Amino acid sequence: MTLLRVAMSSVAVLVTASAAMTQDVAYELTNVSGFTVMEVFTSPANAGDWGDDILGANVLESGTTSTVYIMDNSDQCEYDILFVFNDCVEMSDQIDICDLASYTIE
Repeated sequence: MTLLRVAMSSVAVLVTASAAMTQDVAYELTNVSGFTVMEVFTSPANAGDWGDDILGANVLESGTTSTVYIMDNSDQCEYDILFVFNDCVEMSDQIDICDLASYTIE
């Protein structure tokens, strides 16, 4: 019985540690590009696909700042980010969401 309790305690610790390592991040985006950002996609740098548009039905007009949320429960810090502007031009970059809480689109 004691061995079972130790095993169950170990499992609980591993589950808790794993949950603590995943993250949902609030991120401030400021757009000073002169163009409206229509869509923003993110993905962990080691992923092969883009996630959903984190702006949803919103847009980010030039001269404005908005809080966006990266909610994919990833434990990665390095993210790729893709901006799609109203003139259909795309711009991508790589960001560290663990160190930076904001990004300015220029």
